[in-house]
Amino acid sequence: MPYMKAGKTDDEVFEENKQASQQHAEDFPKPKKTKREKLVEDDHAPLIYDPQYILMVNRLKKYFPIKGGMISKTVGHVKAVDGVSFNLKRGTTMGLVGESGCGKTTLGRVILRLSGEKTAGQVLFNGQEVYDLSPKEMRAMRTKMQIIFQDPFSSLSPRLPVGEIIGEAVREHGIVSSAEFDDYIDGVMDNCGLQPFHKDRYPHEFSGGQRQRICIARALALNPEFVVCDEPVSALDVSIQAQIINLLRELQEKYKLTYLFISHDLSVVEHISDSVGVMYLGNLVEYGSTENIFSRPLHPYTEALFSAIPVPDPDAKMNRIILKGSIPSPANPPKGCKFHTRCEKCMEICKYAAPEWTEVEQGHFCACHLYNDAAADQRAAQAMEAAKREGVAPEKEEEAL
Repeated sequence: MPYMKAGKTDDEVFEENKQASQQHAEDFPKPKKTKREKLVEDDHAPLIYDPQYILMVNRLKKYFPIKGGMISKTVGHVKAVDGVSFNLKRGTTMGLVGESGCGKTTLGRVILRLSGEKTAGQVLFNGQEVYDLSPKEMRAMRTKMQIIFQDPFSSLSPRLPVGEIIGEAVREHGIVSSAEFDDYIDGVMDNCGLQPFHKDRYPHEFSGGQRQRICIARALALNPEFVVCDEPVSALDVSIQAQIINLLRELQEKYKLTYLFISHDLSVVEHISDSVGVMYLGNLVEYGSTENIFSRPLHPYTEALFSAIPVPDPDAKMNRIILKGSIPSPANPPKGCKFHTRCEKCMEICKYAAPEWTEVEQGHFCACHLYNDAAADQRAAQAMEAAKREGVAPEKEEEAL
């Protein structure tokens, strides 16, 4: 039944009620609009592009939110990549090593813009900031940046024959014309050690080594300049590993490729890499040429990592360095140096001040207070005093396992 007043229509009564509601709403104070706080200050100094480097990474960070509560509120962040910097020369291979969970694979995916938006930092590919590209520009860039995944079986579609798996992206990006398509795919397969009659077979019909060759062929079919090799031989036996490593080196020489080679196998990294980066809990703790890293490791974590390399001599005495405890959580990393809870050379300053990225030798970088110069020592001492004034308590050291 309509609400009526004497001498007034329904529309007039509705307008009166609407105006009264607006007046009552104006009596209440309006909430102040506050700007959303940034997760982290993106305070890196912009890079100056150097043409000798195909890839330049500057203070790159990638944090993943931790959701909790009934409304899925962000209660913390996993600092998967936390301020990584390095430069990669054209036609070379950089090895990336570290414990499981230290952020190696995430770093590779963030460089290729496969993990959403970055949190902070810069990624320059051929002088272009990857995260400033529009969707159309990024689509064109995809042909120049490719990845070989760790598990060849799960990364291949079981419903497509090998010819379609390799040629799908070729057709999508218009690399060659329809008339040249079959011959082009045959050529790519031949370069990777596959036969033309393999095109009609499905992934489950191949061995592990052959499936990895299919993954390599799929990546190289787009004529890339840069390839992220995410542990491409970890799921293969030793004899097949040697074949795949030799294939990657032959293809690099033939097509002038640049690799970021992620691996746990230090002997493989030493064999294939021109430079090596060592990651720990989202940070790059040491970086240099393969010769310098393996002959003169500087960081205590690198020393411990390399001491675990087995020596094929039963009479050789191993000077094994046993690390204390386990790797801390990237959601709650230790204050100061992230490695201080497990380091035998830990000093008081390590518990409060994060070490600076320092060039100890020409082309050999390390993040450790053991190699600080006078100015870095002074800045670290100031940071330690400030942390003590704020009441920052150092983490307790863990017992050796």
